[in-house]
Amino acid sequence: MAVAQRRGRRIMMTAEEVDAFLGAQRTCRVATVSPDGRPHVGALWFAWDGTSLWLYSIVRSRRWADLRSDPRVAVVVDDGTEYGDLRGVELSGTVEFVGEAPRTGEPHPGLEAVERLFAAKNFGLESMPHDGRHAWLRLTPDAVVSWDFRKMPDPG
Repeated sequence: MAVAQRRGRRIMMTAEEVDAFLGAQRTCRVATVSPDGRPHVGALWFAWDGTSLWLYSIVRSRRWADLRSDPRVAVVVDDGTEYGDLRGVELSGTVEFVGEAPRTGEPHPGLEAVERLFAAKNFGLESMPHDGRHAWLRLTPDAVVSWDFRKMPDPG
């Protein structure tokens, strides 16, 4: 169960707004920590299933190596151009590795729905193309923090 947001309640998104926002956005920023303590942040496409954030990562990446060593992660999805339009969600917790790595498309009941969702959202396809270089990470967040500056009172 996710930790409740304590600060910024006035501008936080409702659960329904978080779902809609994560369902509509495509790119997230994933933060990991290397064994030597160096932080690493990289952008990825993702899918949100209403409970978990699904990341399709290259298995020969620094991100993957970092998460194999320490599966704790923080992910930010944000949007907005002008200050008053900024909004976003930060999700944090521990990732799970799901399916074979790299993913070759072997039948996996836990991946059927997310692969359809990811393929439709990011590729406009009905089924997931597998390139033998990527594999699935699932983040069911321990904590979710959100903000929507459009909810701030107008100073004027």
